[in-house]
Amino acid sequence: MNAADAPLDTLPSLHDPALYFNRELSQLDFNFRVLAQAQDESVPLLERLKYLCISCTNLDEFFEIRAGTLRHARDLGLMPAPDGLAPSTVLARIHERAADLVAAQYDCWNSVLRPALSDAGIRVLGRETWNARQKRWLLAYFRDEIMPVLSPLGLDPAHPFPKILNKSLNIVVVLKGRDAFGRDGNLAIVRAPRSLPRIIQVPENVSGGPNDFVFLSAVLSTFVDELFPGMQVEGAYQFRVTRNSELLVDEEEVDNIALALKDELVGRGYLRAVRLEIAEQCPDEIVRTLLENFDLNENAVYRINGPVNLNRVIQVYDLVSRPELKFPPFQPRPLTGSEAMFDRISRGDVLLHHPFDAFTPVLELLRQAAEDPSVLAIKQTLYRSGKDSPIVEQLVQAARNGKDVTAVIELRARFDEEANLGFADRLQEAGVQVVYGVVGFKTHAKMLLIVRREEGRLRRYVHMGTGNYHSGTARLYTDLGLFTAHPEIGNDVHLIFQQLSGLAPSIKLKRLLQSPFTLHDGVLKRIDRETQHARAGRPARIIAKMNALNEAQVVRALYRASQAGVQVDLIVRSACTLRPGVPGVSENIRVRSIVGRFLEHHRVYWFANDGHPDLLCSSADWLERNLLRRVETCFPILDPDLAARVKEEVLENYLADNLNAWALQPEGDYLKLAPADGEAPRSAQNLLLASLCG
Repeated sequence: MNAADAPLDTLPSLHDPALYFNRELSQLDFNFRVLAQAQDESVPLLERLKYLCISCTNLDEFFEIRAGTLRHARDLGLMPAPDGLAPSTVLARIHERAADLVAAQYDCWNSVLRPALSDAGIRVLGRETWNARQKRWLLAYFRDEIMPVLSPLGLDPAHPFPKILNKSLNIVVVLKGRDAFGRDGNLAIVRAPRSLPRIIQVPENVSGGPNDFVFLSAVLSTFVDELFPGMQVEGAYQFRVTRNSELLVDEEEVDNIALALKDELVGRGYLRAVRLEIAEQCPDEIVRTLLENFDLNENAVYRINGPVNLNRVIQVYDLVSRPELKFPPFQPRPLTGSEAMFDRISRGDVLLHHPFDAFTPVLELLRQAAEDPSVLAIKQTLYRSGKDSPIVEQLVQAARNGKDVTAVIELRARFDEEANLGFADRLQEAGVQVVYGVVGFKTHAKMLLIVRREEGRLRRYVHMGTGNYHSGTARLYTDLGLFTAHPEIGNDVHLIFQQLSGLAPSIKLKRLLQSPFTLHDGVLKRIDRETQHARAGRPARIIAKMNALNEAQVVRALYRASQAGVQVDLIVRSACTLRPGVPGVSENIRVRSIVGRFLEHHRVYWFANDGHPDLLCSSADWLERNLLRRVETCFPILDPDLAARVKEEVLENYLADNLNAWALQPEGDYLKLAPADGEAPRSAQNLLLASLCG
């Protein structure tokens, strides 16, 4: 008997906080799954090193954004999330869980990866291992390359504690004695400028090996006495402070958001501190001094058994030429045929599955549009585009060729604000009409619209995707892109661009769903439709893939669907607040996370719909911000063959993965799946590499 058949007064309340995981803690736990890749001996050694560094970088960003936002919520006394945990409680649990993660990261480095790298001839030399020749070379390197750019600061009434840049490497030095002015030594701070390399490669003729490296922090700590002649260094301890990086621009109160954002970026590196990482052996008295300076408490301290900037060891990956220790290279599948992109799209919709399919057709479509005299207008959204973006260059060329070009640039794309401001300036100089989106709503949609005159009529060509217009991430992230000349989709995209660039009223779209207007409601209606099918005794199923899930109304709708007997499979890469497998609530819901070679990034929603499947792709996760506070698009795959391909490659394939899949358990932990007895091992990503890239 399904829960739908039970008396209403026996069903649990779907608002019960016990039915929801905390989003921040769920997001944090994702990094344990990333770290597991670093510990997996079946993964090439240098790729394991990369996974370790990714987990460290992810943790940095978590503190910069999620922890900073939680502190802000705590200070404002904001209400708890659906899980019922107050911000102060979540912050305390974050400290406990993050401490476990940090300990696991450094254990992985010290006990697993560093010895394995050494066995492979790639040595990251600790101070205790330097021989006399290495130490002489490093001292000379310090004097010639490092010391000239350092500005040590002794702390006294005339020299207060300096400003410390976010995530910068610093050394706190304990001094004894008197300097040339007769001042007593106490504490000094040595800041490592960003211009200095964090990993130093020792020449082979000095070290005896071609791949020997030293952390800058080790060199600074060893030779710091060179900076304080005549004084005794009694201790030198590396530290790093992480600061809140969430920019707060009151868009309602500024006349020009670009100028306001430029002003905010200047001070981003010195916003409120949220975490202090410090050498494990640093005396408590010095730790207290640093905490007082940064206005932090003991819950913000992480004592480190190794370099405080462990993620910088990622440089070794690029410096070492050892192909056998990396993933085999692959060549993305090109779009076959020599016909022009417009002719190809005119014949029928074209689907790209990145990174297995090349991103070059997107660039080629833009190039052809920029040069084609029949093309009248190009409109495109840009959220993240990467450094020296070829997309931007094509838009510039199109404008120079007399096309009417509009670029909707999201200036508030986190950590890409400065780059996007630069792109905006370059595009405006070329005559492109630049729009900064909508006040209060980040424009996260991925759309390209080209208007072309053909046989005396205007025709619209569209590209829509689940990922950014970024050539680099197109080789690292799994995403879908659709080329279409479908008239109704083209008109919908045209209306959305009009809405973004002008002050258009609400619009009615025929084929697309759009946040913040119709996407949230469209998802809820489709979930409810499956629920009604199940209650009527018809087969009902939902499969959805996304990066994260936390929107409470969607979660409750999925619970109701499960209670009605709908079979629900969710592929959620990172944070998931839905609790699967709860009797009477979610026993028909299964949640899995895939962590592999590529970052899982496509968003695909599939609804069985009583034999008339409904398949949608989107730029939006099922997060509150995406569904309610951003400009997002969701587009159908109308071609039956392409829809079947998406279902097979992105949904069924990933549900069959038994090598890179983790199943979310009812208590919140993730269980790594493995092939059952007699079952063949299956990696979804590897199968796509083999079948699509050859």
